[in-house]
Amino acid sequence: MSDTAPLPQLPALRDVIARHGLNASKALGQNFLLDGQLLARIARIPGDLKDADVFEVGPGPGGLTRALLQAGARVTAVERDRRCIPALVELSDAFPGKLRVIEDDAMEIDAPALFVGKPHIASNLPYNIGTALLVRWLSTDWSPWWQSLTLMFQKEVADRIVANTGDDAYGRLAVLAQWRSTAKLAMPVHRSAFTPPPKVMSAVVHITPDGAPEGVKFAVLERLTAAAFGQRRKMLRQSVKGLPGALEALEAVGIEATRRAETVSVAEFVEVARVMSR
Repeated sequence: MSDTAPLPQLPALRDVIARHGLNASKALGQNFLLDGQLLARIARIPGDLKDADVFEVGPGPGGLTRALLQAGARVTAVERDRRCIPALVELSDAFPGKLRVIEDDAMEIDAPALFVGKPHIASNLPYNIGTALLVRWLSTDWSPWWQSLTLMFQKEVADRIVANTGDDAYGRLAVLAQWRSTAKLAMPVHRSAFTPPPKVMSAVVHITPDGAPEGVKFAVLERLTAAAFGQRRKMLRQSVKGLPGALEALEAVGIEATRRAETVSVAEFVEVARVMSR
């Protein structure tokens, strides 16, 4: 006899959306996922979530939220659209003690203070704040306050996060995501899976933290990559010449100043930033 309690029977997401009048807000970057099987697949990406804490941004009507709860997670969901709160409260009632709903702006909230341990972060991120939140989570003190990131982005943004040196999509975001983390494209998501369908394809990225290279200051690496990729078609001697110590660091590491940023690997950027951090 199993000691696992049966999962509650939940109404269809389409019925929840219709009952609460939750048309997706373009201003808030909302596109709702309704496919239960797809949502369950996303919830499996971080691994076993039984009794794990998960932080979710922008749950909307709660599609991914219910998949995370059904996977056994304790979810803290931050939603700024007050129209969605009643639907999320209903979901909280169906999973007693498992869902904490906070009506607030994810860009303003002190997320680490919400947790005693390290949560996983899993979100179908609102498109208009997704990249800004990712950079914030990557720029935190290391090791970070989170265990993993499982995040939905527009496909072109996802490609930029996981890009390799020399790829068209390779740039600052790839370096910031990969210099002390492992970033993988976990699964593509077709535009037709969303309500309303966005104009672009999407993808889920999974990021896990690694050890940070010693002697490298994040702020230095951030300034270096911002300068280098800010004028990515120019040679490094032009793009980073306004950054104190950058040209000298390139020479010290043995990187030709005639190269362009897109040819410089993550490891090479780290070495230059290490010299500049001294």
